[in-house]
Amino acid sequence: MPRRRANKRDRRGADERVAEEEAARMHGRAPWGGPLEIGAADSAADDDDRSRNVQGFRRAALSSGPLDETQQSWLLGPTPTGEQKKKKKYVGLVDRKIFVWTVGTLLVSALLAGFITLIVKNVPRHKLSHASPDIYTLALHKALLFFNAQKSGKLPKHNYNVSWRGNSCTHDGRPGDSILSDLSGGYYDGGDAIKFNFPMAFSMTILSWSAIEYSAKYEAAGELNHVKDIIRWGTKYFLNTFNHTADSIDRLAAQVGSGDTSGGSTAPNDRYCWMRPEDIDYDRPVYDCSSCSDLAAEMAAALASASIVFKDNRAYSQKLVHGAMTLFKFSRDQRGRYSAGSSEALTFYHSNCYWDEFLWGGAWLYYATGKTSYLRLATTPGVVKHAGACRGGPDYGVLSWDNKLIGAQMLLSRMRLFLSPGYPYEEILRTFQNQTSIIMCSYLPVSTTFNRTRGGLIQLHHGRPQPLQYVVNAAFLATLFSDYLDAADKPGWYCGPNFYSTNVLRDFAKTQINYILGKNPRNMSYVVGFGNHYPKHVHHRGASIPKNRIKYNCKGGWKWRDTKNPNPNVINGAMVAGPDEHDGFRDVRTNYNYTEPTLAGNAGLVAALVALSGEKNVGIDKNTIFSAIPPMFPTPPPPPASWRP
Repeated sequence: MPRRRANKRDRRGADERVAEEEAARMHGRAPWGGPLEIGAADSAADDDDRSRNVQGFRRAALSSGPLDETQQSWLLGPTPTGEQKKKKKYVGLVDRKIFVWTVGTLLVSALLAGFITLIVKNVPRHKLSHASPDIYTLALHKALLFFNAQKSGKLPKHNYNVSWRGNSCTHDGRPGDSILSDLSGGYYDGGDAIKFNFPMAFSMTILSWSAIEYSAKYEAAGELNHVKDIIRWGTKYFLNTFNHTADSIDRLAAQVGSGDTSGGSTAPNDRYCWMRPEDIDYDRPVYDCSSCSDLAAEMAAALASASIVFKDNRAYSQKLVHGAMTLFKFSRDQRGRYSAGSSEALTFYHSNCYWDEFLWGGAWLYYATGKTSYLRLATTPGVVKHAGACRGGPDYGVLSWDNKLIGAQMLLSRMRLFLSPGYPYEEILRTFQNQTSIIMCSYLPVSTTFNRTRGGLIQLHHGRPQPLQYVVNAAFLATLFSDYLDAADKPGWYCGPNFYSTNVLRDFAKTQINYILGKNPRNMSYVVGFGNHYPKHVHHRGASIPKNRIKYNCKGGWKWRDTKNPNPNVINGAMVAGPDEHDGFRDVRTNYNYTEPTLAGNAGLVAALVALSGEKNVGIDKNTIFSAIPPMFPTPPPPPASWRP
């Protein structure tokens, strides 16, 4: 017993000494592990001694008797357990198993992926197709191509793939005339090679109007740049027909080329000869005018509306605005009808009066410039009265290259619907909107104003030839007015006591355009290249003569005019003159009342097609047309300064 107690005391003493040395070692160092005041050599020697002492104490303690787990862990450190020993023993084997499992998984995955791919490739499947474009969008692509086939002058390289056309009439103009020396460019009117500026200007105005209102739809169809190229080609030509840099002019070009065959004349000209425009070698006269209010005001409308289309091109837009202002001033200063002094214009594009052009041109110039002087003119009761007087009768409300009254009324009604300018314009603008509403009523089937063929084609021209150009303009106006009302949150309008939804107007436009595109008693599309059944003998010189590098003279081309064979060149997008009042149609090249297309007709067709195309909820662009108009009311004054005592 004494020996055991002594051993216990020895062990306690050894434990106390080890604890003291450990405490000394711990508290004798700096917190970061270095010595406090002991040199490095001394520290190394002390560490060796201390290590030998500690090992001795541990051996002595172990030899003195069994230790519990706490003591063993304190003296010898943690003892590896059986599980830890097993992990050490099998760690290499486990690593190999993981590696083999990973590689095997990758191989199986690769084989499975290859098997699935093989199945997918060999199993028949149906491709998911995107929604097809509607018929109006498809027809729009075609209708725009017609203008590329009508270009005069040096053509662009691509010219939208109208490959059978080439440079033509590049020397148009009057030699020695400082103003009219270069009249190349522009568009041929129809199947001949005459450039009639009056209907050409109307065509550019209608295209610009459609591009302003429906730019989003043109963009969706991928045709916005195309229609802008068409408008630019026409307006650049117009700038060369007068001194566009001047503020005041005394004349402008009205026509290039001639079609006069009166008195049995056989002199070579654009009507007597049947030859490609590229082969024309005879002299082409230039007709100018010094008293032509209708022509000048229409050209002013064309340039003013185009300036809004090109408002992002500031330099070109301003050039167009300046030219429009110059032309409109000339139209007001030098009163007269352009066709009064020209047998050519009187024969082909006779103008009845110029008062409707004053309204039309004044409205477009107001939108292009924001100057109220143009708005005051377009709403002057005297001007309005004269325009209504000369455009009354059976053709009232029929928009055409000669009659712009309904176009001007709708254009100014737009301002009342969206800007509400109030006094002093409210009364006349309300009258314009009421008259526009009445004309829209006359388009409906319930109206007796216009007859319809058995196939459903409205007879806006009362059975006279070439009806389709008037039908497409009405379809455009009806759709546009419907969109105006929708954008103004108006569900419809009144025809007498009856209220009609805006959808009724859109339905009218669809039935008329559908008729033109083939839903008619003959199941014939009157737009060349659209559908499977369309006119093959279009009255068009360039389309009827093959591109065979043979130059046919004035009479040499007659054999192509008179042949019963289809045209060798398809003039895609050309809308022909149309059927008669009994839905009859003769596909004969020499009968232009059935088969000749025109610029004005195709402009209305393009406008109607883009208005009907795409989704109805896209609607019109409400604001772009007003971009140059300042606020209708004075800007409110700033609030007064805060009061200080």
